[in-house]
Order: sequence, then C-alpha cells, then structure tokens
Amino acid sequence: MSGLETPRAAVHGTPARRRVAIGSSVGATIETYDFIGFGTAAALYFNEVFFPSSDPLSGTLLSFATLGIGFAVRPLGGIVGGYLGDRIGRKPVLVGSLLLMGVATVLIGLLPTYQMIGIWAAVLLVAVRVVQGLAFGAEWGGAILMTFEHAPWRKRGLYTGITQAGFPLGLLLANTAFLVSVPLGDQWAWRVPFLLSAVLIVVGIIIRLKVEESPEFEELKAEGDVSHNPLLEVLRTGWRDILRAFCLRITETAGYAISVTFVLSYLSSEDLADRSLTLFSLMLAAGIGIFATTAWGALTDRVGRRPVYLFGTAITVAWGVPLFLMLNTGAAFAIVLAFVISYAICQNCLAGVQGAWFSELFAARTRTTGASLAYQLSAVVSGFTPLIATALFAGVGWIGPALLFTGYGLLGLFAAVLTPETWGAAKRAEIAALERAAAAPDVVRPNSVTSA
Repeated sequence: MSGLETPRAAVHGTPARRRVAIGSSVGATIETYDFIGFGTAAALYFNEVFFPSSDPLSGTLLSFATLGIGFAVRPLGGIVGGYLGDRIGRKPVLVGSLLLMGVATVLIGLLPTYQMIGIWAAVLLVAVRVVQGLAFGAEWGGAILMTFEHAPWRKRGLYTGITQAGFPLGLLLANTAFLVSVPLGDQWAWRVPFLLSAVLIVVGIIIRLKVEESPEFEELKAEGDVSHNPLLEVLRTGWRDILRAFCLRITETAGYAISVTFVLSYLSSEDLADRSLTLFSLMLAAGIGIFATTAWGALTDRVGRRPVYLFGTAITVAWGVPLFLMLNTGAAFAIVLAFVISYAICQNCLAGVQGAWFSELFAARTRTTGASLAYQLSAVVSGFTPLIATALFAGVGWIGPALLFTGYGLLGLFAAVLTPETWGAAKRAEIAALERAAAAPDVVRPNSVTSA
C-alpha cells in the first residue's frame, strides 16, 4: 500500500471486505469444481473413455498425462493473469478467467468418446484441458489479492483463508456430483458433472461483477505508480521470493496430486475400495477442509505464517509411508481416515497459509504477477506428479509414490526455513501500535510501514 493510506482504513479493512472474500471464495469454488473435477474423471473414467481400452495401464498413464497438460499451461495463465491484474486491475481478470473456465468445462461434457471418433477424442480433450489450465492459472492471483487488499491487517490470514476454502468446497461439490451421477452409467456418469458447471458459472459471474476493485490497485493507479512491465520488474527484484514460494507450493499441490489424485486410481486398480467409498472419503475430507483451511489461515494471524507452514511440511514428511500402509489394509475406516489426514491436515494446513504469506512477499505494484507466477509454476511439477507416481508404482510398488510424497514434504520444509517471516512478533507489535494510533482522527500512516 502507498504511504497515503490511513491507519484506520488499513486496520479495519474496506467496507466491502466480507463481500469480496465471499465473492472470491465463490469464484474459487466454481473454478476448482471445474478443474479438479477433471482430475477425478481422469482417475476414474477417462482412461477408458478417451483412450484405447486394450491396455489399462497405458490408458491410465495417458489419462494422467492429459491431466498434467492442464497444470503445465497454468504458469502461462498465471503470467497473463498476473500481468493484466497489475496493469489494468484485479477485477477484470477474475471475471474473464471464470467465464473462460466455464465454457471449457461445459465443452468437456459434450465431447465425443474414443469409441465414436477414435484418437480425435483425446486431441479434443487435450485442447479443452489447455483452456482450462490457462483460466485456472489466471484465477488464483486475482482472487487472493482482491481479498488480501480489502482485508484488515490483523485478519489477512483469516480472510485469504476464506478464499482458499473455496478450493475444498469446489472439491466437495465436484465429487458429490460424480458420486450422485454413478447410477447414470459410464456414459453419463462423467458427463453430467461437467454439464452442471453451466449453472455454477452463471451464479459466479453475477457475484463477481458486483465485487469492488482492489483499493491498493486504485491507489497505485491514482498516483501513477502502476508498473509498466510487472513481469520483468518482479523477475528482477523478487526472483528469490518467487523461487521460495515455488518450493513452498510444491509440497501442497504435488502432495495433493499423490495423496488424492493418484490414490483414487490406486485404490481402484488394486481393488482396495470401490468408487463410492473413495468418493465418499474424499467428500468427507473436503467438507472438513472447508473449515480447516480457514482455521489454519486464522491461526497464522496469531502465531505467524512460518510456524504453521513448518508444522504442515513436517507432517507431510512423516506421512508418506503410513498413508499407503493404511490404504493397503483395504479397511473402510482406514481409507477414510487416510483421506482426512492427507487433505485436512497436510494439504489444508499449507493452503491456508499461502494466500497471506505469498501476498506479503511482494510489493503491491507487482504482487499479482509475483504471487501468481510462484503459485502456478509449481503446477508444472504437480500436474505430472500422478503420472510420475503411476510410473514409480509400476516399477517399485507403492513405496515409490510414498517416498515421492515424503520428498515433496522435505522440499517445502527447507523452503519454509529459508523464507522470511512476514508476520512475526515484531510486525504484529508494529501493527498493534498503528491500531492504537488509528483510534485518533486524521492520523496518516508513516511512509515507512508497508503492507507486507
């Protein structure tokens, strides 16, 4: 924020802070429903629907490769969305990315299968998946930054946690749709969830059109301080933070790719659980995750960003082998518990921190570009992680994916140690002093205090 911002406005946030947080969360819910729903369909259906059924393992590998392509193009979406967010505003990016995602997702539900047109079915699936990846890549930075910049100083972890909670809610809705559609048969069981996205998109667009632009961007524009080339500027001044955030993010997103996306396929291929049990387990974990993500974010407002992240990555390091040992029992309770621990603790703990911590690492004029780039670059790794995990499983058994999960945890743990704490005790004390000053009328915040 600029030095002209009053402490009163910064301490309490804008009057629209709750509406912005909820609006961003609704959009994140819809985009996640669309994007993650593809992952569920890829694990359960696409290996047979869009690829030759003569070799099940090859079909699964090709299905996960298509899933990975969407992740691979997300950095490009993040770059474009971040650049536009820092140049023309956060709101236009939010609306445009949601509309693009909606069109692509509905088209998936209308695609012909391999049995209908042969290899062209897979080609069309890849093309639409690329559009999905671009839209999802542009989404996160705009949604998080809008929430962060409208929120009060002392509750930015909570408010960005609300937006991040849109992701488990989208996951819950997507898998609910797939579970309910199971009786429709293999032809419609995967189509209906994608077609239902049309309803969600209309609701999301209406909500997002009513969201106010970021106050920090409006200040930058009024002062003529908008970056002319935010991408080059952040690469020049903030490349270290991009690298740190990239490593922090990999633990969360690649960990999810193993403990959820790959595990869905693993349970099915090894006959450890039927589709109804796996979808129910994931739905329960996602339901808990809605509240867990927000709670983890709120906790960072009290103790700082780094301690919570250190805890989450340490749990991830320790969880790899026990996760698969529990799954291999084939017991329903163990499988449900494995999903809950993997998602509500390992994944949600990290996701709840990222919104505030990543935003605070970058200056306002390049914040959307920097945070989006770091966040989406990790998608290149995580997007192909189910493919890597499947190959490891084929070569050395379940221990391969288990150790890969642990390895991702170690990477995040080291990154958390090396990343600066942006909301430590000294910063919280500084903001507390400004809160007291904000009680006095017409007090202008000193130029030396930044929003990060």
